[in-house]
Amino acid sequence: MLVGIDPSSDAPIFAQIADSVRSDVAAGRSRAGDRLPSARELAAALDVNVHTVLRAYQQLRDEGLVELRRGRGAVLTDASDTLSAVHDDITALAAKAAAAGLCPETLSALVKEATRAID
Repeated sequence: MLVGIDPSSDAPIFAQIADSVRSDVAAGRSRAGDRLPSARELAAALDVNVHTVLRAYQQLRDEGLVELRRGRGAVLTDASDTLSAVHDDITALAAKAAAAGLCPETLSALVKEATRAID
């Protein structure tokens, strides 16, 4: 797994790390059961504080995407398969919207409206 961050970005580093993991999962590059790098390894590779990585991993755990186990590290849960499937559906929807001439903002508004209707 390749985790990337942009130090010049306004987004917090922990959020960038979590987003990078989500992107890998959504794209199918990482799957349920895959281990994430240890917090120390990733912190050293990115030259960030280990607590920054732990905060990202905790956020992913709170979302149900990662299971944290002492001695085993961070492991992707079955929710990663769901995220990947939803990503595929969204990609197909975006292609259909583009073919119909809808702009991304309109599609985003439609998705938000549909999400509110479900809740």
